[in-house]
Amino acid sequence: MRIILSDLKDHFDHAYVCSPPSTLELLQQNGLILTDDFFTVYPVDGNKLIGERFAYLYQRATEDAQPDQILHLCYLDRMSFALEGQYRKLFLADVDSFTADDLPLIFQRSQYAWETHPQNYRQLEGIVTAVGKNLFGRELDYGWCHIIVQAKQLREIMPLVKNPDLSMVAEMIFYMQEDIKTRDVDWLAWEDPFILGRDADELKREREQSLNETNKRLKYVLPMLETLTRLSKNRRK
Repeated sequence: MRIILSDLKDHFDHAYVCSPPSTLELLQQNGLILTDDFFTVYPVDGNKLIGERFAYLYQRATEDAQPDQILHLCYLDRMSFALEGQYRKLFLADVDSFTADDLPLIFQRSQYAWETHPQNYRQLEGIVTAVGKNLFGRELDYGWCHIIVQAKQLREIMPLVKNPDLSMVAEMIFYMQEDIKTRDVDWLAWEDPFILGRDADELKREREQSLNETNKRLKYVLPMLETLTRLSKNRRK
């Protein structure tokens, strides 16, 4: 964290973090995040599902941020990979090169970025993109990894988001899709080899042959498909 902290402070206004009790204990031992006013930490019930944690974090951030404040919704492992890996310059150039008129904005995985992911991962999330395009006419990354949005824009949609699991990220896109812009980026390449310190090709082959990997993706892909189909029907009524 200390390695990337200077980059975070140079390129972002503030960091909002949601933490279950187990992680909060580690943060207390480290002391860095809890004593630095750049961070706001929201404790959350460890029994909450991942979608409920995200929703709580996003809602609290919209309450504490100024309406025009720009919020980056992203994952800590993806952020660490982007800042500490080979894509650092590309990442920082992208997060510094937009205006309020570009928002809300999805940084979508480019063709190159997707090719670094295991095939089962890529294909299953690709089904959601294909279904969304057929339903709504736009090719969007419903399993997004990084969105930029103003606090007031996020504040409008969060009360509408109901799914408690990870499929809520697709639900969020549904409510923003009329206005959302996209930008394909290479720095959203697969982060797991970097995070785990593994050879990328070897780990990719393992995951492609793993039923656990396929089931992991299906656990949120299937609810995403159900959600988009249901919301599409409701919109037509």
